[in-house]
Amino acid sequence: MQHTNPFDVEWVDPQLTPVLLAVIVLAVAGTAVLFCLGVVAYSRRRSTRYLLITIALGLLATRSIVGLGTVFGLVPMTFHHLLEHGVDFSIAVLVLYAVYRSGPGADRTSVESDGD
Repeated sequence: MQHTNPFDVEWVDPQLTPVLLAVIVLAVAGTAVLFCLGVVAYSRRRSTRYLLITIALGLLATRSIVGLGTVFGLVPMTFHHLLEHGVDFSIAVLVLYAVYRSGPGADRTSVESDGD
């Protein structure tokens, strides 16, 4: 696979390339920060729900990095689409399961129940 200049990618309008690149770089930075905050929160709480959300945030960061790799020609468009849609599905499942575990009847200690 050849590395390409993002300004020479066929599927992007050359006038919009700087905007696309800026948005993806901001997405990578933002999701990386969110993932790091998730890791800190999980390390403090050590609960399954926090772990699930941290994994979902890690998948968001991975998704952004794959998008950046696609712009630079390092990730083929077909792989990009397969991975991104798979990651979207995985994030939805993780978040829904975390919400499900937070519902009535979830195993809570008396300390957790008092704070909610």
